[in-house]
Amino acid sequence: MAKPNPVEFLQEVQSEARKVSWPTRKETLVTTGMVFVLVVVASIFFVLSDQVLRWAVALVLGLGR
Repeated sequence: MAKPNPVEFLQEVQSEARKVSWPTRKETLVTTGMVFVLVVVASIFFVLSDQVLRWAVALVLGLGR
């Protein structure tokens, strides 16, 4: 296996970096907002699921008297 040339490697990295399409500021803000909304929705879902399961287990085990 031949040793890679560091200069050639850096040139290839630079060439590939130019091909990257970076998101605009608006796209970044919208995507970040969507992530926060989905985190809140998921946390509410899991809290409600946990409460329902806790109630069901307590009911089955007779602890809910």
